[in-house]
Amino acid sequence: MPKILIVGGGYAGFYTAWKLEKKLRPGEADVTMVDPLPYMQYQPFLPEVAAGSIEPRHAVVSHRLHLRSTNVITAKVTSIDHANKKATLTPAVGDPWEVDYDTIVVTAGAVSRTFPIPGVADEAIGLKNIEEAMAIRDKVLTNFDKAANLPLGPERTRLLTFTVVGGGFAGIEIFGELRSFASSLLKYYPNISFDDTHFHLIEAMGRIMPEVSLKTSLWVIKNLAQRGAEIHLDTQLSSAVGGKIELSTGESFETDLIVWTAGVMASPMLKNTDLPVDERGRLRVQPDLRVVNDDGVVPDAWGAGDVSAVPDLSGGGVGGFCVPNAQHAVRQGKRMADNILAVIRNEEPVNYFHKNAGAVAGIGLYVGVFQSGKLALTGLAAWFAHRGYHGLAMPTWERKTRVIGGWVLNFILGRDIVSLAARATPTFAFQEFATRPKA
Repeated sequence: MPKILIVGGGYAGFYTAWKLEKKLRPGEADVTMVDPLPYMQYQPFLPEVAAGSIEPRHAVVSHRLHLRSTNVITAKVTSIDHANKKATLTPAVGDPWEVDYDTIVVTAGAVSRTFPIPGVADEAIGLKNIEEAMAIRDKVLTNFDKAANLPLGPERTRLLTFTVVGGGFAGIEIFGELRSFASSLLKYYPNISFDDTHFHLIEAMGRIMPEVSLKTSLWVIKNLAQRGAEIHLDTQLSSAVGGKIELSTGESFETDLIVWTAGVMASPMLKNTDLPVDERGRLRVQPDLRVVNDDGVVPDAWGAGDVSAVPDLSGGGVGGFCVPNAQHAVRQGKRMADNILAVIRNEEPVNYFHKNAGAVAGIGLYVGVFQSGKLALTGLAAWFAHRGYHGLAMPTWERKTRVIGGWVLNFILGRDIVSLAARATPTFAFQEFATRPKA
């Protein structure tokens, strides 16, 4: 049997494996998927996880639970030698080892793209994985607990000042959700007023959310301003050393939470391969998702998702390529599975084509925006569109049921406001009181 190795278990990798399982005939191919995490993360839900609207485990999909015939390996692929069809796997514990393959599928995703701004690497947190979303939620809750015990002053203000860098979809969603979350907490903290909380979003461009119309983006700015959140346009972050924000406009303030959402880049793992990449470090693929170099198709190599430069045949992409989002990655994974099967069965692969269905975002409880062509919705109707779309898009009925069930319970019972920040040091309580041998 030909051996198919899928590198990465995010949207594109998971959906490729999932569809191959459904369509492969017995004995037709052996599929292995490798990812350092044992689950796929549904990233559009990360802002709601950070705001306490979704239980963190419900926003991920277990590889082993839902991929029944795929050989799942929880490890990193640290190098690929496609000339000899070998990949090196490095586990969290134990020695690296090599595996042979016949077909390689690269869906390693993307990581946060940062700039050499002083303090960012030490003070900021990204929003690319579920652990970061959980940490943001716990940080907000813990800061409220701390601030409630302090008198008015700089330290209290710092604890209740929250900053997001980046005004794209991810940035606006986490910004709006956190503003909504903080407002909902005020009734539990009678000595903290609305005016005590401060929210700043920093965007280097002259507008936010380029995926929607200018009119819709201005509505979002106005809505957030009415909710007590400030957006700094045409503004760059100059420094974040020690949590002190310094802006290109000369403004400065102190903050205890900096969320970085200013762009992504292809996984650096590609640097340790002999596969062709473009000037931005993305895997070069042609419209049918086969890897391509200057001489043509690279046999037995495929790529999709955020790690790849996939041509956008609809004409709606940036620079002629599909934008790195879930909408494309899911569909590319499905198309790639069909194309891999076509090649195995000596048929012709089909080009990937998807016209953007629109953009939808939640910016807090009961507030959203939706844009499809010239059609735009804002407010409650758009919020329902956001939840409806992503509730249905969440893979597997098991996960859909947990997410939608959680939304219903939250509507009846309210959001859970318990911070589990102590999980970062789970042995502290035991070790503090543990009896030790006498010297």
